[in-house]
Amino acid sequence: MKQPIKCSVSTRESGFTLVEILVTLAILAAVLPALLNAFASAARNQALSDNTTTALYLLKFQMAQIEMEGYPDVGEASGEFGENSRYRWNSVITDIESEEIENIRRVQVTVTWLHKNRERSMSMTTFVADRQKSQTQQGQQQGGGR
Repeated sequence: MKQPIKCSVSTRESGFTLVEILVTLAILAAVLPALLNAFASAARNQALSDNTTTALYLLKFQMAQIEMEGYPDVGEASGEFGENSRYRWNSVITDIESEEIENIRRVQVTVTWLHKNRERSMSMTTFVADRQKSQTQQGQQQGGGR
């Protein structure tokens, strides 16, 4: 005796329902703008960080150029770092007026650049002594005290 073959037909097929898809799209619509804003903000901050780092290296370079010249002349100077560069520099060299300290000059270098149509700047200050005059004075003081 043969038994009849039972066929089970599922009324539900595997897959997503329309409600599940709509809920997923609603969640993505709520979260996606925040994620895009975070990525855009990170990109802007990275660009500003790159510009600031470049300005710092250029500032150190210009300060080293002035220090290598020896005892700089009093005055102002300015220029660009190459043709069509968005980075510019300005230096101000002044004498230090003091009764206790002689032959010292203050050197201030400022680098400016444009970032998002806004001017940014970074400055560095150092002091430079006239070593030749200092050594001559020390020799005179030592020789005079004998």
